[in-house]
Amino acid sequence: MNHMQAATPNTAVTVLNPEGRSSVVLVCEHACNFIPQAYGGLGLDDAARQSHIAWDPGALDVARGLSERLDAKLVMSNVSRLVYDCNRPPMAPDAMPTRSETFDISGNKNLTEDQKRDRVATVYEPFRANLTAAIAARPDPVIVTLHSFTPVYKGQRRSVEIGVLHDADSRLADAMMQTAGAHTSANVKINAPYGPEDGVTHTLKEHALKRGHLNVMLEIRSDLIENDTDQDAMADSLAGWLADALADLGVKAGLPCHG
Repeated sequence: MNHMQAATPNTAVTVLNPEGRSSVVLVCEHACNFIPQAYGGLGLDDAARQSHIAWDPGALDVARGLSERLDAKLVMSNVSRLVYDCNRPPMAPDAMPTRSETFDISGNKNLTEDQKRDRVATVYEPFRANLTAAIAARPDPVIVTLHSFTPVYKGQRRSVEIGVLHDADSRLADAMMQTAGAHTSANVKINAPYGPEDGVTHTLKEHALKRGHLNVMLEIRSDLIENDTDQDAMADSLAGWLADALADLGVKAGLPCHG
């Protein structure tokens, strides 16, 4: 398993395959567990920084594979979700969480307003601006966000293997659920293990719903994508699955909608 992503990024965000021709714009908000030195590790030990609370293990590798298969742009955060969760708006309490699952994040406690504003300016705003630009460059963009979730949460085993999440616009999620059986034998659930009520659909609301773009958030149980072979297999499955679902909606996943 790859335990560390982007050890020392120069910026808070990277756009991979920026010339990608697909209508799909991929997003990986929790790609990396990197905590800049200035934050002192947020008071966490190495085990906590490697764990799922700091990032979404495997998600970036699947997203990269999907980017290659669809020739799609991929916008990824280079900083741990514990420094700033790019799938949360600045006013959200869990944008800079003081606790995640069973872990206390001491480095996020008692932050001043200036400290919060600095994280918004250095992590969230560059991510938001790059994603906005990537979406604006496509004539009819489709926003697909990639995440992973831990198999056991607060001592409870999760049976769901792939979650297909949506907010107010369920068009793409519904199409994926209709075609799921042709592409995976996994236990697929709609809006699980999280849903809009958990505050996890900020990217969809901010970058898709406001403009009527097709969108979906995909959650993959991390034990299914622990190695290169499984990550490649998942990228293959998702590429065909998305292409079929989008075709049912009149969109070509691998090429721009117009021209």
